[in-house]
Amino acid sequence: MTSYEDIFENNRQWIAQKTSTNADFFKHLAQDQNPDYLYIGCSDSRVTAEELMGLGPGEVFVHRNVANLVNNVDLNVMAVLNYAIRHLKVKHIIVCGHYNCGGVKAAMQPKDLGILNPWLRNIRDVYRHHKAELDAIAGETERFNRLVELNVLEQCTNIIKTAALQLSYQETGFPQVHGWVFDIHTGNIIDLNINFEQILQEIKAIYDLTS
Repeated sequence: MTSYEDIFENNRQWIAQKTSTNADFFKHLAQDQNPDYLYIGCSDSRVTAEELMGLGPGEVFVHRNVANLVNNVDLNVMAVLNYAIRHLKVKHIIVCGHYNCGGVKAAMQPKDLGILNPWLRNIRDVYRHHKAELDAIAGETERFNRLVELNVLEQCTNIIKTAALQLSYQETGFPQVHGWVFDIHTGNIIDLNINFEQILQEIKAIYDLTS
């Protein structure tokens, strides 16, 4: 296990490695960021955005929380969305869940989890909306994995419901919203290929904020 002191040595080695190939690395890093991607993922320590995407510093704006939720009363994620869309002008928003997600698994269990209850209720609501499909899946692992996917789809829809997304997309055609699942057993990113345009059209009757 890496000790606390080792982290600072790791940092010194990282600095040396970066500057050995590019003496101006940190000069460029200190300039304004201009990422094309907003990544909303899980806080799980095993799933790191830049590493699994193969991107470096400055290339992806990142928000992480338990079970990658986009809750409209969570000021943190709403602030991230608004800043990414209206100020950074990102081209793509990615919601990335992962198989074997502890938050999703906890939401599947009938237990009182204290302060986690209101947070996990968002996932339980996803289960309620898709109960017939999920209950028809015999295997617990397969049911668990499908709820991970459905949760990602629901959070993508929650992004599409926001005024920032709708207004920017109407004006510029960006950002587009994508749903991914990271397979923690293989390292693969699975694109759920959500139909962004179709979802946008389907929700307009109720959630249109572009008038």
